[in-house]
Amino acid sequence: MHYESLIVASASVVEVTGVAVLLIGALLAALVFVRRLWRGLGFEGAYHALRADLGRAILLGLELLVIADIIGTVAIEPNLQNLGVLAVIVLIRTALSFALELEVSGRWPWQRASVTAAAADKHAEA
Repeated sequence: MHYESLIVASASVVEVTGVAVLLIGALLAALVFVRRLWRGLGFEGAYHALRADLGRAILLGLELLVIADIIGTVAIEPNLQNLGVLAVIVLIRTALSFALELEVSGRWPWQRASVTAAAADKHAEA
């Protein structure tokens, strides 16, 4: 097996894994949503939890798809046009990831460390 065909196969495996994570994550989130409704959480609480679960699945799936794009674009034929397309794809997916993180957790990704550190400082003082 040549180097290039191994890289293409690796990118395909990571890409299929990313799609599988999206599909399985959506299915599991839907099942957990129904279970939460069944246990009496209430529609609003179950709905917000569903959105958070879906957001987490999408974030993980997007990360894997970005990895597949990087492998497929840079490792196979790293010319300026392919790198430009990759940069646009990564920028769009990064913006989506930030928006989803804000939707799921209610804060930007870089705020998590400061919030956690402040909580740890407050706990240490008590």
